[in-house]
Amino acid sequence: MSAPAAPRIFISYAHDTAAEHYRQVGTFATFLRARIGLDVRLDQWDDASRLDWSAWAIRNIRAADFVLVIASPDYRRRADGEAPFDEGRGSQFEARIMRDALTRDLERETRRILPVVLPGASVEDIPAFLTPHSTTHFRISKFDDDGVAGLISAITGRSQNERPVRGTWRGATDSAPGPALATELPWREKSADITAGPARIDGISYEHSVVFRTAGPTSGAWAFAEIDLGGSYAHFTAVAGVLDDAEDAAFQTGLFCVRLDGEIRHLDHSAFGSPRHTELDVTGVRRLRLEIRRPAAGVAPAGPTARTTRPAALAWGNPTLR
Repeated sequence: MSAPAAPRIFISYAHDTAAEHYRQVGTFATFLRARIGLDVRLDQWDDASRLDWSAWAIRNIRAADFVLVIASPDYRRRADGEAPFDEGRGSQFEARIMRDALTRDLERETRRILPVVLPGASVEDIPAFLTPHSTTHFRISKFDDDGVAGLISAITGRSQNERPVRGTWRGATDSAPGPALATELPWREKSADITAGPARIDGISYEHSVVFRTAGPTSGAWAFAEIDLGGSYAHFTAVAGVLDDAEDAAFQTGLFCVRLDGEIRHLDHSAFGSPRHTELDVTGVRRLRLEIRRPAAGVAPAGPTARTTRPAALAWGNPTLR
């Protein structure tokens, strides 16, 4: 499958009296094209032949997926009709084309025409037709991935912040969720040797467990199940231990780790006959990740991984959310 085409970007700016602004725009455009991979069109790169610049501007504005308007005092004056007719004809012309496009389809063009404030510039330099104080503008703090993150979100349509899964509305009668087993909640992903099923740990049966079994020797790597909580629960409990029917149960040990929204919140060690009881506050947590690992024989729990001589047989017994 071929990769999707990069968005086409046209950059509209004023050739200000300060040469530094011209260079800054060129540097910004180069960063977007060379580093981010956008298909950027800039007049500075099309000066190798005689052109009708008005036709060039119309063609590029219409063909662009997004138009970036670079804020500057001169651009604002010219776009707002405060400059003489013969000053900055190119930016005056491009602004008029964009004003017409906004009048024709305000919603679409508001999403497509993006006011950009480069380092050293001000929101007050954005032309009035781009409504700088009532619509989004994009401040570029520096020319790196973080500095353009907001702008790239607007171009890709992907927010920088993940919208959480909505939990159950607790204001309704009897709406608070009751106890739920992790094996019955949605799993985002899991390791190949992880299953949901019964487990017997230290003589007690746990019918709804997260079980880690391997058919042969293990690599010592972490196995895991990641479970979607959606921010709906407040308390997590489970029993972690070695399965009673493990091939070398008396000598088998396990490491058990809990990550909440990607952060390690619990790490414990269990041996045969010594299960560990775990309780954690999971208020507002969206992702619960239960990890299990059998450390290699003769290697400290936090040490390097190696292949063990027996299959793994470990489990989180009845992991429950309330």
